[in-house]
Amino acid sequence: MLTVDYDRLGLQPGERVLDMGAGTGRHAFESLRRGGVVVALDVERAELHDVAEFIEAMVTGHQTPAGGAGAVVNGSGLDLPFPDGVFDRVVASEVLEHVQDDRRVIGELARVLRPGGLLAVTVPRWFPELVNWALDDDYHAPAVAGGHVRIYRESALRERLQAAGLRLVGRHHAHGLHSPYWWLKCLVGVANDDHALVRAYHRLLVWDLVHHPWPLQVAERVLQPLIGKSLVLYAVRPSP
Repeated sequence: MLTVDYDRLGLQPGERVLDMGAGTGRHAFESLRRGGVVVALDVERAELHDVAEFIEAMVTGHQTPAGGAGAVVNGSGLDLPFPDGVFDRVVASEVLEHVQDDRRVIGELARVLRPGGLLAVTVPRWFPELVNWALDDDYHAPAVAGGHVRIYRESALRERLQAAGLRLVGRHHAHGLHSPYWWLKCLVGVANDDHALVRAYHRLLVWDLVHHPWPLQVAERVLQPLIGKSLVLYAVRPSP
């Protein structure tokens, strides 16, 4: 399920896209479907292997417009292995909350973005994340939850982006149905995926993802601004 709104991202065929902290590749794949020239970067080699295989299958299966291409790079957002201003669009989804030196990562994202290019950055929203941390210490334990090191207020993330020379141009929240799911997981133990209620809610989310039933679509739109799990900000690197 995408967190970034690609209508807002404005990706055009042939544009160069960095998906920093690509994970399982969901935003890299969407960028490729829209004809982007995509680089999926992550520190985890194992996940990149699967992403590379899927990208190859998309290209050979003609699931991307002409000119679309993709590659994977094993690397860190703290020191991106790319020249200045090489990307038209940059996506960093649910990454910064894992990084101690987030200002350095944001500076690197701004550096590799071309003047006039657009960055989309997403982090867990303050209130839903605060509830998760309060319900279960394991949620933010590095060995269990992937190492969340901070809870962002929107004002703090805005300040960091602006300090890197970026100009904010948009915002929204995403995944309204997901916050209650994570509250439930934290309530019963974040690693307890076999709990009956957790399994039932997960099936509901999968049903929503696959079939898009209108009652859940309406619920998602209503809940997004209230308890959407993710905050999404869009920022431009100003032209000189």
